[in-house]
Amino acid sequence: MRVSVIGCGHLGIPHAAAMAELGHEVIGVDVDRAKVDRLNAGECPIYEAGLPELLTRHTASGRLRFTTDMGEAAGFAELHFIGVGTPIDADGRSYDTAQVFGTIRRLAPHLGRPCTIVGKSTVSVGTTAQVIALAQRLAPAGKGVEVVWNPEFLREGHAVEDTLRPDRLIAGVTTAEGEKAIRAVYAGIIDAGVPIFITDPETAELAKGAANTYLGLKISYINAVADMCEAAGGDVARIVDILGIDPRIGSGGMRPGIGYGGGCLPKDVRAFTASARALGADAAASLLRAAEVINEQRTDVALGLITRALGERPVSGARITVWGAAFKPGTNDVRESPALALAQALQQAGGVVTVHDPQAVPTAMVRNPELEYTDHLADSLDGADLVVLATEWPEYRQADPRSLAGRPASTLLVDCRATLDPEPWRAAGWTVHQLGRPEK
Repeated sequence: MRVSVIGCGHLGIPHAAAMAELGHEVIGVDVDRAKVDRLNAGECPIYEAGLPELLTRHTASGRLRFTTDMGEAAGFAELHFIGVGTPIDADGRSYDTAQVFGTIRRLAPHLGRPCTIVGKSTVSVGTTAQVIALAQRLAPAGKGVEVVWNPEFLREGHAVEDTLRPDRLIAGVTTAEGEKAIRAVYAGIIDAGVPIFITDPETAELAKGAANTYLGLKISYINAVADMCEAAGGDVARIVDILGIDPRIGSGGMRPGIGYGGGCLPKDVRAFTASARALGADAAASLLRAAEVINEQRTDVALGLITRALGERPVSGARITVWGAAFKPGTNDVRESPALALAQALQQAGGVVTVHDPQAVPTAMVRNPELEYTDHLADSLDGADLVVLATEWPEYRQADPRSLAGRPASTLLVDCRATLDPEPWRAAGWTVHQLGRPEK
């Protein structure tokens, strides 16, 4: 098929490259001319495993190209994916869908023949109906324009894999033609055995919020248990093992630490909570809000552990190395990163903070230019009074504690993600503190 992907960010670029990999002819659309030029040259502006190779291969073959011209995309494609951003609104609770409706207003006047618009952006329930009304009113093709809502479930760091081999597809449709179009564009994925759920648009919209909010609840729950372990002297890692063996629960996504971040979970939990409140489901809203509160308090919890680890020495004046800037490993995304929030809080408390990250230093420098950064793991330790592990990159788990022991002024490590095996570090002379785990 000929498809367009409108919006070239963390969602749109992997989706466009993956559609080309599936054999479609693809045109990506973005308003940023500099970004479009880089993409047409095969340069990837975001970090995702496997994405640079796909981008290079398919821009070179001509199967994938990018433009700023919406009219060109409308004339080229029979199916248009909408992957623009829906950040949290100024009220802090709902989605800002200005880019979605702005895209429809720019695209629809060029749609003179029947086609399908497929929304992938995360939106509040009821948005699809508004998009259908606007698109069909503005498009010369009128009711020949179909609209399907097909929410994405990408994990940053695994976006290519999750697009080409998702665990499920969801399509909210209103007509048989819309269902036919979505089955055609995803035919290769469906034929490979991936289940597809054909629903009404409202169910599809709610499903995305429900999925991400459940993950947020799960993370906040195990963080609450970690706080109980901290107070009682229990071991949250063992509790995760015990809970995870229960097939009704499972350990996936249940990692204690300093909370969730990124461009999806924080806003999706907020917006889903707001939807519950707007729908009159007040008890549900109270439950969901509790997960937010726990997540919002994780920086203070980590600061408390760091203060206890330092003992009589104050945070003020201490040279502190923070390992991690991305909100999670596998990406250079620092939106609502708990690691950066902790680094900023340590600096505001008077600490002299240096941040290391294997991939996210450039993006972190844009968001928090007041912090010091380094690209070199070993060098990040020089003269440090304390090391704080804030993002669970494999580079930190695989680091050699013996070879690093001579670099800091004090071999004191606070693992805020409970990701390290502490015994090799302690054997190498390090004092290790972990959230929710007893000190030995």
